[in-house]
Amino acid sequence: MWMAVQVGKSRGKYDVPAPQNAGPDEFLRTLRGHENTLEGLLIFLPALWMFALTFGDLWAGLIGLFYPLGRVIYAQGYYQAAERRSRGFMIGLVSTAMLLVGSLIGFVLSAATLYL
Repeated sequence: MWMAVQVGKSRGKYDVPAPQNAGPDEFLRTLRGHENTLEGLLIFLPALWMFALTFGDLWAGLIGLFYPLGRVIYAQGYYQAAERRSRGFMIGLVSTAMLLVGSLIGFVLSAATLYL
């Protein structure tokens, strides 16, 4: 929600009316930061749910907390300059990767229990 508000503020600041998606680089970085986060949720949320089914809500929640933290750091850096988004991106990526790998391990262990 915070990023959506930032896009709205940026639209006003740079005079880019909705539904236009073209404008100065400063506006585009704000918009892309929000869009990139929404795109990343398509991988993150299923990974979080699958991990929670295998290892429990507590562990999924602890690892999953790093994704929104990373995305806020990503957005704040991206709003300043495209080059400043890397640290936040990596925090979110590592969190998602841990959840995906954990989900895969859980799937393999469950399959082994059922079929071996």
